[in-house]
Amino acid sequence: MSRKKIMFVFGTRPEAIKLAPVIEEMKKRADVFACSIVTTGQHKEMLDQMLKYFKIKPDRDLGIMEKSQSQAGVVVRALQGLERILRDGRPDMMVVQGDTTTTFAAALSAYYHKVPLAHVEAGLRTWDKHRPYPEEMNRKLTSSLADLHLAPTRLSAENLKSEGVKESSVYVTGNTVIDALLEVAGGRFDLDSLGLKFSKSDRLLLLTTHRRESFGPPMRSVLSAVRKIADGYGKSLKVVFPVHRNPEVVEAVSETLSGVPNVTLIEPLDYIPFVHLMKRSHIILTDSGGIQEEAPSLGKPVLVLRELTERPEGVDAGTVRVVGMSEENILRETKKLLEDKAEYERMSRAVNPYGDGRASKRIAGAMLHYFKLADKRPEEFSGMKEKAVA
Repeated sequence: MSRKKIMFVFGTRPEAIKLAPVIEEMKKRADVFACSIVTTGQHKEMLDQMLKYFKIKPDRDLGIMEKSQSQAGVVVRALQGLERILRDGRPDMMVVQGDTTTTFAAALSAYYHKVPLAHVEAGLRTWDKHRPYPEEMNRKLTSSLADLHLAPTRLSAENLKSEGVKESSVYVTGNTVIDALLEVAGGRFDLDSLGLKFSKSDRLLLLTTHRRESFGPPMRSVLSAVRKIADGYGKSLKVVFPVHRNPEVVEAVSETLSGVPNVTLIEPLDYIPFVHLMKRSHIILTDSGGIQEEAPSLGKPVLVLRELTERPEGVDAGTVRVVGMSEENILRETKKLLEDKAEYERMSRAVNPYGDGRASKRIAGAMLHYFKLADKRPEEFSGMKEKAVA
């Protein structure tokens, strides 16, 4: 029996983190799968950090990024690069992850070349095409092109079903980010090596914000709230903010938070130190999607700096709260967690509705079933609860 050729296509750090456990699991089945890896380089520098850590060596790198490139430019260059690769040899399946512009471009390329497409982390929805932008439409359009839908949760699977996706093509796997997180968080890392020195009594507020819909007045509202929180609590609270390199973010941060004594502005972190910074934190304020998934395993309350989330499972579990970008809301909800011990304890319960560390095994099983190399569908992820990582 000839092996099935599986091509993984990705271009950003989050994609690499979430696909790395899948690639590792598929390579364990080298008798039936032959894996190749294509990177677009959408986020070149941050992507390379993850490739090095997970020991992933791309077979092809499209190198698509140019300075100040538009979303359309990313799509066009990715399509052109993938067309050259697919002309050389057609895989039995292409695998993409999530909701990036790389994901959508690869999905469209797979369709043009009649290559079956597997979508990891399928079915997340806010039902608002502009929030988050462009991610919501990237994932919806990818779903319309996919043949194998690897949904992280039952809710994600129901979203797909409501859009007319065949139930037989949907597998509930859990989220692969938990597979990666549990491995990394179980190790050790000295934050002092980053110049981040905290006493045991220090409460740490971790902030991240970078989404396009946050640019301008919304982001300045967020940063103003953080400034007031930092000023109000003084030395008893340390704020750490890995600042995204986008000029819009850098300018807003420079105007609002530079020079505040208990605010530390740092460069974006590699995945390993960032996981350990999350472990050390007391509260996390973020507009990130991935952090909403990871924090439940770490027992950290998350205030989501967005109006909508495509990950409502964490809200339902009580460890995530959507506060928007209103200065008033952010101040109120952050102060509540800092001053109300019972409220903090309620939110910090480490209930993980997103994964149990076995998503990659289920995905490999789903592919075996898709290709009729296994008689039974893999057992679905049930949304079980996980203990916090110590």
